[in-house]
Amino acid sequence: MKKAAAWDAAALLVFVVVGVLTHGASATAFGRDLLCILGGWFAAALVFRLYVRGGRWRLAATWLVGISAGVLVRAAIVGHLAVDFWGVALAFTVLFVLVARGMRRAVGDRVTQ
Repeated sequence: MKKAAAWDAAALLVFVVVGVLTHGASATAFGRDLLCILGGWFAAALVFRLYVRGGRWRLAATWLVGISAGVLVRAAIVGHLAVDFWGVALAFTVLFVLVARGMRRAVGDRVTQ
């Protein structure tokens, strides 16, 4: 399950990098956003035991609660909640995580053959 956590972290890192590059944000904003998103994700993953037991509902719960928590912590830090950012974060993080997990399966299948 350590590999799954690494792939998920990489997917979330890509999400933050794309956001920072798209919006011309600072290195400070990059660090803040990455810590909020990763912190929310992995805190939720601990609560839902995503990397202990796995499963679709655990992944869905981790995604919804973890990304939402990360966005809310970020909002508290920056001083406002951008609901559109919340929606974009939910949409693109699930996309990136699912793509990363698919890539992991494809690479894993090739390595074991």
